[in-house]
Amino acid sequence: MFEGILIAGFGGQGVLSTGQLLAYAGMMEDKHVAWIPSYGPEMRGGTANCGVTISSEPISSPVVSEPTVLIAMNRPSLEKFEPAVAPGGLILVNSSLINIKTKRTDVRTVYVPANDMAEELGNGKVANNIILGALLELTGVVSNDAVLESLKKVLPPKRHNLIPINGEALEKGRQLARGQA
Repeated sequence: MFEGILIAGFGGQGVLSTGQLLAYAGMMEDKHVAWIPSYGPEMRGGTANCGVTISSEPISSPVVSEPTVLIAMNRPSLEKFEPAVAPGGLILVNSSLINIKTKRTDVRTVYVPANDMAEELGNGKVANNIILGALLELTGVVSNDAVLESLKKVLPPKRHNLIPINGEALEKGRQLARGQA
């Protein structure tokens, strides 16, 4: 099993923390993992993306140049990274903020209104975990339980009170993906 996942958006969308959650969850499941963050030059609101590799085998290169999965949290990220997705791959689109469809016909695309669903839960900041829940349901790359446990490592202790709503967000994303299966 090998998954090269690229998560892309702008600062403040939880792009890097989503990658960290996947990496910690992979480590908890005794998988080989790599996480490489990338930031734009802006102080706030700039571009942010990260590559996460999760494998049952040793990883030869941590760089995710041809992802099997793309999570696009905003339109510029979709436009920039859609061409790089491996044929047969998966693109998860945050359809709350992206008003275009993918151009590729050789990949599976799932549209997730992550921001809208997060607002329905009462916390717009959990949109990343809604789309992450969809990823978990569609790929099984790591378990939901491992991601929930990873929240304790990624969130600072003063934010552990947000773990339950993040768990709800993961479940909402999983439910949406079940309807897409």
